[in-house]
Amino acid sequence: MFKKSILIFTLCLSSAFAEKPNILFVFTDDHATQAVSAYGGILKDVAPTPHLDSLAQEGMLFKRCMVTNSICGPSRATILTGKYSHLNGLMVNENSSFDGSQQTFPKLLQKANYQTALIGKWHLRSQPTGFDHWDILIRQGEYYNPDFISASGKERVEGYCTEIVTDKAIEWLDKRDKNKPFMLMMQHKAPHREWSPALKYLTAFDDMTMPEPDTLFDSYEGRGRAAREQDMTIHKSLELGKDMKILKYDKNGHLAARIYNRMTPEQLKLWKAAYDPKNEKVLKEKPTGKELIRWKYQRYVKDYLRCIKSVDDSVGRVKKYLKEHGLEKNTIVIYSSDQGFYLGEHGWFDKRFMYDESYRTPLLVKWPGKVKPGTVSTKLVSNLDFAQTFLEMAGVEQPQDMQGLSLVPILKGQTANDWRTSHYYHYYEFPGWHMVQRHEGAYDGRYKLMYFYDINEWELYDLHSDPKEMKNQFANPEYAAVVQKMKGELKKLREQYLVPENVLQDVSNPSQKYVKNPVAEEIE
Repeated sequence: MFKKSILIFTLCLSSAFAEKPNILFVFTDDHATQAVSAYGGILKDVAPTPHLDSLAQEGMLFKRCMVTNSICGPSRATILTGKYSHLNGLMVNENSSFDGSQQTFPKLLQKANYQTALIGKWHLRSQPTGFDHWDILIRQGEYYNPDFISASGKERVEGYCTEIVTDKAIEWLDKRDKNKPFMLMMQHKAPHREWSPALKYLTAFDDMTMPEPDTLFDSYEGRGRAAREQDMTIHKSLELGKDMKILKYDKNGHLAARIYNRMTPEQLKLWKAAYDPKNEKVLKEKPTGKELIRWKYQRYVKDYLRCIKSVDDSVGRVKKYLKEHGLEKNTIVIYSSDQGFYLGEHGWFDKRFMYDESYRTPLLVKWPGKVKPGTVSTKLVSNLDFAQTFLEMAGVEQPQDMQGLSLVPILKGQTANDWRTSHYYHYYEFPGWHMVQRHEGAYDGRYKLMYFYDINEWELYDLHSDPKEMKNQFANPEYAAVVQKMKGELKKLREQYLVPENVLQDVSNPSQKYVKNPVAEEIE
């Protein structure tokens, strides 16, 4: 009788675990919504992403997923903790590392008997915690023949990074404990700068001219100092060397750039065959002025989109694996990126600003049996919500100190009338790469208020009449009531998310000293 009871208990326990969904989180670096054809835009017909599009068709596409801090490490920290940068401790990339001792959603899933794994880009300058298995790129990682570090040590793997990360993820899926549900974070380096494509895609798009954004030659006349004084223009800030791939060779035929000297002779031969003729042509023509900007834009965007082709392939491969191994119906697949990116809009590349292109990130969710295929959400959601969403999906209680909202009700098509109506943003890293001024702001779905507090400049945009954010309306008397409303909204959000009156004073100082934030008094 006792043995029979134990058997029944064990079978029930196994059944309970089997009913828990697996979670596959596919994450990229700097993937703009403009480069996902399911989101539309000027690139959708020339550079389609069929596997990502199929994910959207089989699940839900979120049109307004906003990030809390548009930069790599802080975005990752927010996703892990469900907390804003000022609470999880990672506000900047430079001279800062993630405190892995704090509460994270992978740790909570582990306690709920989930098998957890992280493969690919980590970029948090600390050893991953909360994972049964981890195999990560060192710092930013390399596109060709990248180095990985795991609990077993360091290894260099020959091949292309996006493909290797996918290989490693599938290998882990094969070897995992099949009696437990899993949560796998497959995180790609692509399409991060310097946008080096897989060898098979080196000549993709060569026969095309990519459409230009109509703000490519933005003069920043309608904005303030922050937009004018940044260091992220295609014109001035893209390097002819590593960014544009116009590289010199040494006497031994090696490229004069560390990132490309990782290639084997066979790989280098293919690389040179693809780029040398194109480079010879432009060096002969010597474009200047707007024509040089146009050439740099074409080279940049094509390389970026070539990297995306491998990302799209990766999504297709893991989806195929799930289907072939009977995992498709019980596996939730989520696709997102750490932030958006500028693909020539305003003459820029990179991210950091609260302007839409870098503030908004893709989010696609396939949840068989729960999410109606082909649905679209316009709710104001955030990477702040991911941790609690994963926990509710797994049937794990959400900690009260997490600051987001679970997306499960939206995914299930339930009415969410009490959903957030505004979102808070804060970027901290200045001085630093690309010299974007520190700023915070509030967005309510139509109006966006931004405050660049070190230079005491405000910006207000009406995205209904000005979706490309070309005209700052802050000083326009017709928007006086909106300004006061949005200042009140910013004050409310700061209080709601426990934002201190002090902000990071000097990002080069690891001790993270703080100073008074003028906005705390400004919006009283």
